[in-house]
Amino acid sequence: MKEEVATMAIGIYFAPAAMSAEKYDECIKLLRKAGAGNPSGRSYHASFGPKDKLMVFDVWTSQAAFDKFGKTLMPILQQIGIDPGQPSIMPMHKVILPAARVASPRKRAKVTSARRRKR
Repeated sequence: MKEEVATMAIGIYFAPAAMSAEKYDECIKLLRKAGAGNPSGRSYHASFGPKDKLMVFDVWTSQAAFDKFGKTLMPILQQIGIDPGQPSIMPMHKVILPAARVASPRKRAKVTSARRRKR
């Protein structure tokens, strides 16, 4: 019998002592350059707060997915002088996503027609 390993989504909240919007943008640029701009396992990312003291909240599919990303993130943070401090890591209870938008029949017909013309 195969043993199943349960993975739980986690929420991670970073509140660095001082992360400016400029430093945050530089970090994102370096992550993209390293191929980690949209890492596997990250479901949601938000940065928020005053422009001189941004914070970050992420939702990850598992601790393992976040740990893998951290191997790229941490050297970049060190390189640009950001001390992320100790993040708060919590299991997610529920994640509610907006309903998928469904195109009207008229709009779907236009898209289908446009695709046929391209062939």
